[in-house]
Amino acid sequence: MHKFVDEVLIRVKAGNGGAGEISFHREKFIEFGGPDGGDGGDGGDVIFTASEQLLALSHIRPEHLYRARNGFPGEGSNCHGKKGADLVIRVPLGTQVIDPRTGALLHDFTEPGSFVAAKGGRGGKGNAFFRTARRQAPRFAQPGEETEEKEFLLSLKMIADVGLVGFPNAGKSTLLKALTDAKPKIANYPFTTLSPNIGVIEDLLHRPIIVADIPGILEGASKGYGLGLSFLKHIERVRLILFVIDLENAFVEEELRILRSELESYSAELLNKPALVVLNKIDRFQDKKFLRELVASYKKQGLNPFPVSAETREGVDKLRQELIRQLKRLAKSSARRTKRR
Repeated sequence: MHKFVDEVLIRVKAGNGGAGEISFHREKFIEFGGPDGGDGGDGGDVIFTASEQLLALSHIRPEHLYRARNGFPGEGSNCHGKKGADLVIRVPLGTQVIDPRTGALLHDFTEPGSFVAAKGGRGGKGNAFFRTARRQAPRFAQPGEETEEKEFLLSLKMIADVGLVGFPNAGKSTLLKALTDAKPKIANYPFTTLSPNIGVIEDLLHRPIIVADIPGILEGASKGYGLGLSFLKHIERVRLILFVIDLENAFVEEELRILRSELESYSAELLNKPALVVLNKIDRFQDKKFLRELVASYKKQGLNPFPVSAETREGVDKLRQELIRQLKRLAKSSARRTKRR
């Protein structure tokens, strides 16, 4: 099983420029041919490009030096060297490129695109370039520009439409499977999942809806307990939060307060995101009075919770339709704001 990697320090080096050539024209019956040394080619660039096919940074080797190709040297007869091949490193959408020395954010892949992380060295000029009226036969050329090794911190903040948030064993993985076509590993562990699972609701909103099962939050995660901040950052970019409440939990009436408190401790902005509350595992209760009272208590707080059973899929269709409705509303609101600008 591949380890989910959402942060990696990477070393890169752009290609050196090719050297300019020292050469003189040689041809039968022409005794004094002029300089004809060509320029060296520029070195290749190192380019990060966002790929929608990638979900993590697991493919990047932190101890490996990633190099672009050097530029080719110039040749005689005014032949210039070829540019060195660029090195393109694919990263998932949501990746931030950070200067590890200063912490400065250099680029944020919130949408598909590319970022030149290291520019290739300039090719050196050949001796033909230096010919002047007073200097007819220059016997020198420029070396290619050498590049320096650079370090970048790549940090992934997952981009998803819906983020499932809840305590370990709340049934988020089962709910993800019921809502989408995802096939997460599901087991009755009291420990938090070690990597986000991703599912897709197809053919809606004219594009797939991405649903992410954020690893279970433990109380104190915002202070670094348990997995701590390592996964809370993935909630920052979801458009809608789905709080999954485990009805079998001994402190079920406190779950939402604790979850909201953990998010607020990490970033108060998270509580401004649209959110829905799911009461999971309704199939475990024969007496429905407790459930009715719990639903009523949430409604007193101005919330409209969705009772579901992720395991039997009772109530899941209704929840899915509400997700679609909410995301359509958010998309229209976002389009209006963009138009006003």
